[in-house]
Amino acid sequence: MKTKMIALCLVGFFMLACSSSNTKATPEQIQALDELVASQSFMIESEWAVPQTSSSLIALQNSGILAPGDNAGRVSLIGNPNFLKLKGDAIDSKLPYFGERQMVNRRNDNGSIEFEDTIKNIEIEQHKNSSYTIKFDAKSHNENYNVIIRLYPNLRSEMLLKGAKRFPIRYTGYVSKIPE
Repeated sequence: MKTKMIALCLVGFFMLACSSSNTKATPEQIQALDELVASQSFMIESEWAVPQTSSSLIALQNSGILAPGDNAGRVSLIGNPNFLKLKGDAIDSKLPYFGERQMVNRRNDNGSIEFEDTIKNIEIEQHKNSSYTIKFDAKSHNENYNVIIRLYPNLRSEMLLKGAKRFPIRYTGYVSKIPE
């Protein structure tokens, strides 16, 4: 009897824990995100870089050179300046890159992904859960990128950047209005 009661309590606990993680967005949060996307004027600041794990990154992790809490599959960007600004069809960014590069064309290239151009082929899709997917092409230095941004009503963001000369990388963070 006691075992059944403990099992029932555990099942109830897990059901409550799972249901609380799936919270609905408030109308105010949905409206704020709708306005940001409609204006096509927002800034994303990332907290984490999630590179494609490779043997080189694992070797780097094993060397002990990464900061505490970081690993080959997730690097903290907290305290490191990074941003992606979208204003109309203009894009500006400075995103640190962690991962493998297939080719380096510039001698003074610091390795970051810096957009300062116009975007091409933009597609914006709203989903049933009030999130948005924004896809476009952009150019950084001599490399073209496919950019996929996912924005959520709680103002969380995910970005996936796929370049021709680098392994893909994902960033997670927050979206906000561009500061004046």
